[in-house]
Amino acid sequence: MRSFKFGILVAFLLLIAGGAYFGADEMRTSRLQARYLARLGHELTYRIEPGPSPSIRYPETGPYDQRLGFTQLPTYLERLSARHYIVAEQARLSPRMGEVLDRGLYMPYPEKDQAGLSVLDCNGVPIFAARYPERVYPGFEEVPSLLVGSLLYIENHTLLDPNQRRRNPAVEWGRFAHAVWDRGVHWINPGYESPGGSTLATQMEKYRHSPEGRTASALEKLRQMASASVRAYLNGEDTTAVRRQLVVDYMNTVPLGARAGFGEINGVGDGLWAWYGRDFKQINSLLADNSQAPFKVRALAYKEALSLLISQRSPSYYLAHMEELESLTNSYLRLLVSAGVISPALRDAALAQSLKPQKESVPLPPPPPVERKGVNAVRLTLASLLGVPRMYDLDHLDLTVGSTLNSRLQQEVTSELLKLRDPAYAKVAGLIGSQLLQHGDPRGLTYSFTLFERTPGGNRVRVQADNFDQPFDINEGVKLDLGSTAKLRTLITYLEIIGDLHRQYADLDSQALRQVNAQRQDPIRRWALDYLAQAPDRSLSAMLEASLERRYSGNTGEKFFTGGGVQHFENFEKSEDYRIFTVREGLRHSVNLVFVRLMRDIVHYYMYQAPGSSAQLLENVKDPRRKEYLQRFADREGRVFVTNFYRKHRGKSAQDAEEALIKGIHPSPKRLAAIFRTITPEASPAQFAKFVSTYLPSAGLDEETLTKLYNEYSPQRFDLPDRGYLAGMHPLELWVAGYLRKHPDATLAQTLEASTAERLEVYKWLFRIRDKNAQDKRIKQLLEVEGFQEIHKAWRRLGYPFDSLVPSYGTAIGASADRPAALAELMGIIENDGVRLPTVRIDRLHFGANTPYETVLTRAAATGERVLAPEIPPLVRSILAEVVRVGTARRIAGAFTLPDGTQIPVGGKTGTGDNRYKTFSKSGSLVSERVVSRSGAFVFYIGDRYFGTVVAYVTGPKAAQYKFTSALTVQILKVLAPTLMHRLHESEAGQLPSECVRLQTKAAE
Repeated sequence: MRSFKFGILVAFLLLIAGGAYFGADEMRTSRLQARYLARLGHELTYRIEPGPSPSIRYPETGPYDQRLGFTQLPTYLERLSARHYIVAEQARLSPRMGEVLDRGLYMPYPEKDQAGLSVLDCNGVPIFAARYPERVYPGFEEVPSLLVGSLLYIENHTLLDPNQRRRNPAVEWGRFAHAVWDRGVHWINPGYESPGGSTLATQMEKYRHSPEGRTASALEKLRQMASASVRAYLNGEDTTAVRRQLVVDYMNTVPLGARAGFGEINGVGDGLWAWYGRDFKQINSLLADNSQAPFKVRALAYKEALSLLISQRSPSYYLAHMEELESLTNSYLRLLVSAGVISPALRDAALAQSLKPQKESVPLPPPPPVERKGVNAVRLTLASLLGVPRMYDLDHLDLTVGSTLNSRLQQEVTSELLKLRDPAYAKVAGLIGSQLLQHGDPRGLTYSFTLFERTPGGNRVRVQADNFDQPFDINEGVKLDLGSTAKLRTLITYLEIIGDLHRQYADLDSQALRQVNAQRQDPIRRWALDYLAQAPDRSLSAMLEASLERRYSGNTGEKFFTGGGVQHFENFEKSEDYRIFTVREGLRHSVNLVFVRLMRDIVHYYMYQAPGSSAQLLENVKDPRRKEYLQRFADREGRVFVTNFYRKHRGKSAQDAEEALIKGIHPSPKRLAAIFRTITPEASPAQFAKFVSTYLPSAGLDEETLTKLYNEYSPQRFDLPDRGYLAGMHPLELWVAGYLRKHPDATLAQTLEASTAERLEVYKWLFRIRDKNAQDKRIKQLLEVEGFQEIHKAWRRLGYPFDSLVPSYGTAIGASADRPAALAELMGIIENDGVRLPTVRIDRLHFGANTPYETVLTRAAATGERVLAPEIPPLVRSILAEVVRVGTARRIAGAFTLPDGTQIPVGGKTGTGDNRYKTFSKSGSLVSERVVSRSGAFVFYIGDRYFGTVVAYVTGPKAAQYKFTSALTVQILKVLAPTLMHRLHESEAGQLPSECVRLQTKAAE
C-alpha cells in the first residue's frame, strides 16, 4: 500500500516535472503556439473584389486607424455616396478573419509604417504625395546597429535571439513575470511604480490600436498580446524576419509627442528633426559602423537618438523638461556600457555633450509652389467631399485620389503664365499696348487660367493654373468685379423671359393676344404680345432670334433712378453714345448702355409679371399694401443707417463718440443742446455747461442761458426726427450714439432689435397721404429689390455664387461681381445645351490599398439637370462666336486651327472690372476716390467640349498704377493657344497613355 502511494506521488511529480519541462520548453521555443498560430495565419486572409463587401469590418478606435482614416471610412463612404460616388471594389474578409475579430482581437495584417494622401493626374501620373512619417528606415539593414542594440537593451532584450526561430515576439516571459509581480505589488501599494512588461510587438499594438494609445486594463493588455501573437505568425512558424521587421517598424512609428508647426511626431527619423533639427540621413551616416566622422560629433548624434528611444514613455513631458531627459539619458549611457552595448569612450564623449532642442516651434514649410495650384484645388474639393476640416488630417489619410487634371498641360500653362511676368517676354507676347497692358509692371499682375472638358459624367477640370505664388485660389476664393461678363448672364435671363412669355402666349390667337393687358412699364411683355400677334413663325427658336433684334440706345445722357439713388453710366467707346444697337450687337461690342436699359426692362418684367402684381399699388393710393411696403422700406433703410452708425461709434469712449458727432456739424448752442440732451438725457445742467464749454468755448454763455437751453431741448419736448433736425444730423445716429453710451458692449444684432420703434418713428412722414410722390419713390425701391430677387433666383440656378445681387441696373455690367469658376460653370451649361453638369475634380478614390479596409470608389455618370430650354444655348453660342469673330475678342479669331487648316469654333465674352471706393458729399458730388482693384476676364469655349476662363487681376494700392482691359486676357489665351493645341492633339498621335485630354471638335459650319 505504501509503495502504491509512493508510485502515485512519483507519477504526480513526474507529471509536474514533465509539465514544467514542456512549459519551459514552450516559453523558450514557442513551438506549439507557432504551429497553431501559423496554421491559423494561413486562414486569416482578405481579397478585393468588385462591388461593396458584405464582410468588411472597420476599426472603431486606435490612433493609427484614426490617423489613416480607417475608423472614419463608414462616414466617408456615406458622404461620397450622397455625392454620386459608388463602391467599385472592396476587400472581402475570410470567415476565419471575421471570427478572430469577433473574439476582440485587432485586425491581423502586415501594417504600413508610412502612408498618406497621393494625388494622380488623369493619366495616372503622380502629382502630389504626402508621406507620414516623412523619414523612415526602408529595412533592417539600414538601421544603425548601435541603435538596434540600444533599443533591445531598453525595451526587448531577447527579441533577436537567432537560436529561437519560432519565438513569439509578443511575450518575453521573464519580463512578463516581473511585470505581473510588479502589478501585484502595485495593487497592494498604489504608490509603487510598475514599469510594465511590454515587448516591442505589444507596445506597437498599444500605441496603434488601443483606445487613445493606452493600456487601460489587464484585459486590454491581454488583447494586445494576443493580437501581436497572431500578427507575428501570419507568414509561418519562423518569425526571424518578423522580429527584425518589428525593430524597423518600431523605429519608424514610435510616438514622440507633437510640436507646433510639425504636428504629431512618429518615429525616430521625424523625431530627430522635430526635436533637435537634425537631418535623418546625416545622423544615420554618423552612426554607421564605418563612419569616419569626429568621435565628438558621432557621440552627440547617438545621444540625441538614444534620448528619443528613452523618452517614448512620456514624450510630451520630456519635450517640455529636457533637463530631466538629459539626466535619464546619461543614466542609460552608463548602463549601456555595463551591458556591453557601447564603449566607455562613446559614453564619455556623449556625457560631455548636452542635448539642445530645436527652437520653440518647428519652422513652417514654405507655401506650396505655384505649380501646385491645381492640386490644392483637388485637395480642397476632397476635404469638402469627406468632411475633413484640416488639410493636416487630410494629408495623413491612407488614400490615393485619381484627379481629372492633366499634369503636363498644367505645368506647361503655368510655365507660360510665369514667363508673362517678365516685361521683355510680355512685350514679345503682345501683352503691352493700347487696350492691353497700357500702364503697370507685368510682374505685379496675377494671371489665372482654367480649362474644363465637358464629358458625359460631368465637367472635368483639366487645367487650373495661375502665376500667383501664394496659396490663394483666384478662381473660387475671391469676389471679383469681372465687368461685362455679367452681360452674358443678363442676356440669358432675357432669353429665359422670352421663353416664359412664349409658353404663356404662343397658343393664343391674335385677337386674344391683343386683349392681354400689358403694363406700359413692361416693354418686354408688350413686344412679345406684338410679335406673336404678327409673326408667321411662332416657334420658340424664331421668337428668340427675333428678340435679339430688339433695339436699345447707347445714349449716356439719361440718368437712372436705381439702387436707391440716381446713377449715371458710360460706354467704353464714346462713339457708342450716339448709336442704336440691337441686343445682338450690344453683346458683340459690349455696349454698356444697351445692357443697362435691357436690365431695366428685365426688372420691370418681374415687377409686373402677373395681374394684380405689387407694382400696381403705385397707381392706387388706397391700396392697403402701400402701408406694408412703406413699413418694409422704413425698416430696411433704417437698418442700413443703424448698421453704419453702429460701426462708426462702436468701441469709442464717451468723449470719442461726442467728438465724432460734433465733427460732422457746424456747432451752435442749440445744436449742442439737441445732441447732449438726446445722448445723455439724464445728465445735469452742470454737465451740459461743461459739454458746451468743451465743444464751443467761444460761445461765452452765462448760466441762465445754459439753463434755458437745457430745459428747452429736453427729450420730452421733441420726437427723435425733430431732434435730429435740430442737431443737424441723422436722427438715428443720435439714437445709436446714445444707446452705445448706455450699452457699450451691445452687439449689432442687439442694437438693431432695440432700434425697431425708432426706425419706424424716423420714417413716419412717409405714411402721410400728401407725400404720395415720396411714397412712390420708396415703394419703387422695394419693388426693384423684389425684381432683383427674382433675377437672382434665375442667376443662382445657373451657378451664380453669391447670396444676393446689388439691386441696381449696374448689375448688368458687373456691379454684383462674380467668380471665374462660376462663369466657367455657366459656359459649361451653354456648351452642354442647357444641362447643368457637376464640376468634377476627382474621378477615383482608393482607400487603404493592400489592407483589409481597401475600398475603391469611382464617380457615377451624372445625368445633369436641365436649367435652360434647349433652344437657348445654341443661340447664345452663335452670339459668343460673333464676339470672337468681329467683336471685343476678335484678336483670338483663328488662333485654334487644326493641321488641315480647319478652324475650331471659338466663342466667349470679355469683361473689364475697375473697382473703386468713392466718397460723395451730401449734394452728391464726388469728394474722393481710390482704386481698390482692377481685373480683366474672358470666359470662352473651344470646340464642342472645352471651355474655361482667363483672368488678369491686381489688387491693393498698386492697382492704381495699372491700366488694362479684357483685351489683355484675350491675348493671353492667344499666347497659350499653341501650347493647348500641341498637348490636346498629342493623344490623337498615340503619344499619351490615355485619352483624358483628347480634343474632339467639329469643323465650323
